[in-house]
Amino acid sequence: MCVCQTMEVGKYGKNATRSGDRGVLLEPFIHQVGGHSSMMRYDDHTVCKPLITREQRFYESLPPEMKEFTPEYKGVVSVCFEGDSDGYINLVAYPYVENEALEQDDMPERDQPRRKHSRRSLHRSSSGTEHKEEKPGLASDSTESIQESKSPRVDLHIHSDVPFQMLDGNSGLSSEKISYNPWSLRCHKQQLSRMRSESKDRKLYKFLLLENVVHHFKLPCVLDLKMGTRQHGDDASEEKAARQMKKCEQSTSATLGVRVCGMQVYQLDTGHYLCRNKYYGRGLSIEGFRNALYQYLHNGIELRKDLFEPVLAKLRSLKAVLERQASYRFYSSSLLIIYDGKDSRAGTFVERRPEMRLKRVDGSVPESLQDGGSTEPGSSAQPKVDVRMIDFAHSTFKGFRDDPTVHDGPDMGYVFGLESLINIMEQMREENQ
Repeated sequence: MCVCQTMEVGKYGKNATRSGDRGVLLEPFIHQVGGHSSMMRYDDHTVCKPLITREQRFYESLPPEMKEFTPEYKGVVSVCFEGDSDGYINLVAYPYVENEALEQDDMPERDQPRRKHSRRSLHRSSSGTEHKEEKPGLASDSTESIQESKSPRVDLHIHSDVPFQMLDGNSGLSSEKISYNPWSLRCHKQQLSRMRSESKDRKLYKFLLLENVVHHFKLPCVLDLKMGTRQHGDDASEEKAARQMKKCEQSTSATLGVRVCGMQVYQLDTGHYLCRNKYYGRGLSIEGFRNALYQYLHNGIELRKDLFEPVLAKLRSLKAVLERQASYRFYSSSLLIIYDGKDSRAGTFVERRPEMRLKRVDGSVPESLQDGGSTEPGSSAQPKVDVRMIDFAHSTFKGFRDDPTVHDGPDMGYVFGLESLINIMEQMREENQ
C-alpha cells in the first residue's frame, strides 16, 4: 500500500467518506464512451483523468470565449493505490501537494505546476457521500499481488439503474446488458494495469479535476467525435504520425473532418443504452457516418427532430469561436454532443397509443415512460443540449510552452469537421420535416 509521505493515510473503503478522512474514493465514470485514459468520477459534478502537463497548461490558457465549449478546469489532485480491510485495492485522491506526485509525461521538476488544490473543494457534494458498500477496484489480498497479477479482476458496483449494451462485438467486450458503458470498463482496466506496473517506483500520480459535463442530464446520451483531418501532434514521432495519418485516410476524418469515437444513446422502447465504440467509427463510410448520427438522434421510437435546432445553434456558435482563434491547433481533440434521453417528445407517442405502452422484459415500464415523458404535448420548449471540446494533450497555439512549430490562421481541419456536421444535420432536418 502506498505511503503518501507527509499525509496521514487512513483506512479507506466503506468508512472513509463517513469518518472524515481526506481521501476521496475514485469510481469509474460510467458514461465514458471514448478516449483511452480512464475517466474517474470524483463527485457528482467532477471527473478526473491522469494529468498530462500540456493539457493542464492548455486548460489554464484557454481564451475566455472558448470556456463555454470546454469543461471547467478545477485543479489537480494526487492519486494513489490504497488497500482496505476487505482486500480491495482502490484509487484514492488526496489534496495535491507540490513535488509529491509524478508527472504522467515525465516533465522535469521545473515544469511542474504551481497550482495547489484547496482542501475544502475536495469534499464530495452531498449526494456523492452516499456510497454503496461494494467498491470499485481491484480484488487483491495485498499490494504485492497487484504487481504480480497479470489479469486482475475489476469489480464495478456503480450507481446506474439503466443497463448498457454494445451494438458491436469487435471490442472484445461482452455484448450483454451491463450497468456501465463497456468502454469505461475497458479504459479502467487498462489504467489500473498501467499504474500497477509502475507501482513499485511511482507511489503518487497527478490527476486533472474537470467538470462532469453530463451531470445535468438524467439519462445522458453522448456522442464522442474525433475532430479534424489530422490527429497527430507536432511532437509525434514519424512512426506515430504515419499511424495517425493512416487512420485518418481510412476513415471519415479525411473525407468529413470528423469520425465517430464513441456513442451511447438511450432507447425508450427497451429502457437501456445502446453503445458504439471507436473501432466501429473507424470503419464507417460517409453514408455510414450519416446513419450513425441518425442512430444517435433516434430513441428507439422516433427521430428526435426537436434536437436539430439547439444542436445546430451550438455547432454554429462553436465554429464562429474557433474561426477567431488564430494559430490554435486541436490535434486529436474530441467533441462531445450531449442530450437527455429522458427529455423526449416520445412520451406523447406512448400516450397516443396506450396499447403500445413499452415494457422491459421483466414487465416493468421504463422509468422515463412512467410519467408519459418529460415534455408535454404541444410544448414548444427546446430540449437541453450541450457541446463540449475535450482532450487537449496535443493542442498548441503561438507562444504556448515555446512550441517550435507556429501555425497560421484557425484550425481549418477542425472547422471543416464542424461544417460537415452542420451540413449533415441540416440535410437530415430537411429530409425529416
